[in-house]
Amino acid sequence: MSIRKGKMRLPAYVFLFCFVRSSTCQSVQALNVLFINQNSNTVAEKAVEVALNYLRRNPRLGIHVDSFSRVKAMDTDARAFLDSLCERYNSSLRQNKPPHLILDTTLSGVISEAAKTFTAALALPTVSASYGQDGDIRQWRNLDGEQEKYLIQISPPGDLIPEVIRSIIIAQNITNAGILFDDSFVLEHKYKSLLQNIPTRHIIAEVEDVRSVKHQLTRFRDLDIVNYFILGRLSTIKTILDNANINKFFGKKFAWHAITKDKGLLKCSCTNATILHVKPEPDPANRERLSNMRTTYTLTAEPEISAAFYFDLTLRSLLAVKSLIDSGEWSRNITYTSCEDYNEDNQPRRKDLDLRKHLKQVAEPVSYAPFLIESNGHSFIEFSMRLEKVNIINSQSVSAETVGSWKASLNAPIFIKDDKSLANFSAITVYRIVTVLQQPFVMKTVEENGKDKYFGYCIDLIEEIRKLLGFEYEIYVAPDNSFGYMDDNGQWNGMIKELIEKRADIALGSLSVMAERESVVDFTVPYYDLVGITILMKKPKTPTSLFKFLTVLENDVWLCILAAYFFTSSLMWVFDRWSPYSYQNNREKYKDDEEKREFNLKECLWFCMTSLTPQGGGEAPKNLSGRLVAATWWLFGFIIIASYTANLAAFLTVSRLDTPIESLDDLSKQYKIQYAPLNGSSSMTYFQRMADIEARFYEIWKDMSLNDSLSEVERAKLAVWDYPVSDKYTKMWQAMREARLPNTMEEALQRVRASTSSSEGFAYLDDATNIRYQYLTNCDLQMVGDEFSRKPYAIAVQQGSPLKDQFNNAILQLLNKRKLEKLKETWWNQNPEKKTCEKQDDQSDGISIHNIGGVFIVIFVGIGLACITLAFEYWWYKYRRPNLISDVDKISNKQGQSHHKEKVDPKILAEYPAFRSRNTFLGYNAR
Repeated sequence: MSIRKGKMRLPAYVFLFCFVRSSTCQSVQALNVLFINQNSNTVAEKAVEVALNYLRRNPRLGIHVDSFSRVKAMDTDARAFLDSLCERYNSSLRQNKPPHLILDTTLSGVISEAAKTFTAALALPTVSASYGQDGDIRQWRNLDGEQEKYLIQISPPGDLIPEVIRSIIIAQNITNAGILFDDSFVLEHKYKSLLQNIPTRHIIAEVEDVRSVKHQLTRFRDLDIVNYFILGRLSTIKTILDNANINKFFGKKFAWHAITKDKGLLKCSCTNATILHVKPEPDPANRERLSNMRTTYTLTAEPEISAAFYFDLTLRSLLAVKSLIDSGEWSRNITYTSCEDYNEDNQPRRKDLDLRKHLKQVAEPVSYAPFLIESNGHSFIEFSMRLEKVNIINSQSVSAETVGSWKASLNAPIFIKDDKSLANFSAITVYRIVTVLQQPFVMKTVEENGKDKYFGYCIDLIEEIRKLLGFEYEIYVAPDNSFGYMDDNGQWNGMIKELIEKRADIALGSLSVMAERESVVDFTVPYYDLVGITILMKKPKTPTSLFKFLTVLENDVWLCILAAYFFTSSLMWVFDRWSPYSYQNNREKYKDDEEKREFNLKECLWFCMTSLTPQGGGEAPKNLSGRLVAATWWLFGFIIIASYTANLAAFLTVSRLDTPIESLDDLSKQYKIQYAPLNGSSSMTYFQRMADIEARFYEIWKDMSLNDSLSEVERAKLAVWDYPVSDKYTKMWQAMREARLPNTMEEALQRVRASTSSSEGFAYLDDATNIRYQYLTNCDLQMVGDEFSRKPYAIAVQQGSPLKDQFNNAILQLLNKRKLEKLKETWWNQNPEKKTCEKQDDQSDGISIHNIGGVFIVIFVGIGLACITLAFEYWWYKYRRPNLISDVDKISNKQGQSHHKEKVDPKILAEYPAFRSRNTFLGYNAR
C-alpha cells in the first residue's frame, strides 16, 4: 500500500515562538528519523542523543525531530534484524510519519550489510557511518547515479586511522610489520588492502584476550617480525607493552607504534622503551566549540573523536535534509513502499533527491574536523593525528617529543618535522646468525667487558655483505658446534637444525653444499672455491748432527784406524833408524839427492797423516823396508778413504729415503698408519657413504651374476676373475672404525703428533681448509696428497627466505670487486698466526749444514791450534833461542883462543839435537 504524505503539523509552541521572534526565527521543519545502530556502538548512541538535545536547545537551526525511531541490533542474526527493522519502518508508515532520513551507524558485518540492503531496496535516503572503502560496501557497490545522491556512506575515524600505518611504513621503508588491534577497531576489510602493493611482510591479528598476547608476540617474533603496530584503546596498548617488556621485546632490534583514538597519555610498566605514540587531535579552530559541546551539552563519550564525528554527522545530515526540503527538491508527493508491498521486480526509484549535494553545503561549524564528502568509500572527516616519540624508563614517561603529524586520508603522507627524529626509531633489521667455530673462518675471543667477539674470514665476509644490504646481526655458536648432518631417522643437528626450526636466519661458516642439505635449506652462490678432503700427518724429522761424518764409521773402526796410524808411524821410525840404507845412517850415499829427509818420529807421524790427504805425504823413506811400510800405509789409506766416502754419501742419502704417504691410495694400501676423519664430520659422511655405495654395487653385481634365469652366454659375460666392484672404501671405512674416529680436532691433532714416524702413527682426514690452517700454524705437521671429493662453501638461509637472492647479489658484487680474493690473502698468506718453519730436507736437495757442519768446525779447530802454535814459536824464537846461541858462542870462543879443534860438549848437543849453528869458523861447523 502507499501512503501519501500530508502537510506537516507544527506544534502550537513553535508558531508562538516564531511569532514572538519573527525577526530571527526561520522556518521550522519537522523531521522523522529512523536510527539504526549496533549494540556495541555505544558512542554513536550517546552522540546522537547529544545531537538531538542540541537541536532542541538551538531552535535557530529550524529542525524539530518529530519522530525518532531506534533499531538496535543485538546479535549477528541478519534475518531477525531485518524483521525488527521492517516492523519499526512499517509502524512509522502506519502512523503517517515515514522517515525522512535513515541514520545508520552500524560498523560492519552482516548487520551493516543488511541495513544497506534494506535502504537500497526501499530507496530510503540514508547516511551511513559504516566501515569500508571501494569494494568493501558490497550492497552499495553497484549504485547508479541517482542512488548515489541519497545513499551516502561516510567513513568513521576508526576506518581512517589504520591508514597511518601504511604512511609510516612507506616513510620509514619498513620491510616487516605485525599489527595487533582490539575491538575498538574494525580491520577485517583491511587485511588485504591496508598494505597492498607495498613490499612489506606483515601479519594482522586481533587481540582476543590478555592471556593470548604473550603467545601472539612470540609467534610474531618467531616469524621475524620486529616492527609492531598496536591499534586499540590505551588500556589494550598498556597490556601489550607490558607483555613485550616481560619478554624483552624492546631495544634497537624492535620498533613499537601505539595508535589509538583515545586522547590520554601513554602508559606502560616498561623498563626502558621508546614508543611512537600516534593519537588524534582536533583542529585548533574547532577546539573551543568541542570544549563547549563537552561542558554545555555533555558530549563526553569516549573516544572523543568518535563522539564528535557521530554528533556532527547526525547534525549535518538533518540540516542537509532540511535544506533539501526547504529548497523544494523534496517532492511533496514522495511515496514509501512498505516491506510487505516490496516487489523485487518493481523496485521503488528516487529521482532528483540529491542529499549528497546539500550535505556538502551545510554551513554549520564542525566540532572536531571538517568533512570531505565525495563518493562512497572516499568520504570522511579530515582530522589530524600527532606523532609523539615517548620515552618510558622504569614505568615513567620521561619525555614526549612531537616528531610529526598526519592528515587523515587514504594515501596521505606523514609530515615529519625533522628527518633525524625518526631516522633511528624504526627497528634495525637484525638477523640471527648461527655459526661453528673453525679457524680461520670463525674464531672467538672474549673482550675485557666479558662479551664474546667473533673474527675470521666469514666475519669479514658478512661485514662486507652487511655494508651492501644494510642490516645488523647477532652471532651465536650452534649448540653442538656442528655444521649439520642427518641421522638415520631423518633428524638434523647443528646449524641446519637451527635454520629448520627458525631459531636462526643465516648459517655462516665453512658449510659445504650437499644434496641432503639443499632439500631443507637454501644455499647462496658459493663464496669459496671448491674444497676437498686431504690428509694431515706428522712431519718427519731427519736426525741431524754436526759431526755426522764421524758417525759413518763405528767407534771401534775409528780406534783401529787411530791405532794403525800410530803403529805404522812408529814402525816406519824404527825401520829408518835401524836400516843401514836410511838417510840418517848413510848420508854419504844420498848426499847428491835433492831431497834429504830424516825420518825421525815427528816426520813419520807427519808423513802418515799427510799421506791420507790429496796433498800426499811427500818424500818417502830411502830404505826399502821403510818404503814397503809406506806403500802398505798408502794402500790402507786408499781403501779406508774410498770406503769412508762411499759410506758417507750413502749414509746421508739413506736417511732421507724414507718414502712417506703421498695419496689416499697409499694410505689405503698400508696397515702401519692408522687414519680416520672427525666423528660426525662431512669427511666421515663421505667415506661412510662411499663404503655403502660399494656394498650396494656389490650386492647388485652378485644378484646379477647369481641369477638363475640368465642364460649360459649371459652368465659368461658376467664371469670375471676379480670382483668388478672396488672395495677400497669398504676397507678404509672398516680401518677407520677400528682406529676409532676422534671426536674433536684437538684429539685428532694429539694423535697425529703422537706418531713415532712418517710410516707409523696416525693420519687425520678432513677438509683441506682445516688441514691447511693446521699446516700453516704448526711446523710439526704436513699436508699430504691431493684434494678429493671437492665441494664449494656457501651461506645457508631458511628455505624460501628472501635473503637468498639478496645475499646472492651481494656475493657476486664482492666477487666482481675482488674482495673475496683479498679476504683469502688476508686470512691465509697474511695470517698473523702463520709460522715460518725450517725447510724440510728433500731427496733432491744437497747435504745440509746440519749434517756436514762438523767439517767446518774441524777447520776452525785446526786454525786455532795453528794460531796457538805460532804464538809458541814466536815466544820460543824470541826468548829461548838467544840464550842458547850465547852459550854456544862462548864455548866456541874458548876453543878458538886455545886453537884446539875439539867438538862441542855432547851434553849440549844432546839437549839441543836440532840446533844448527849459522856461524862457521876456522872451516869447522859448530855441530
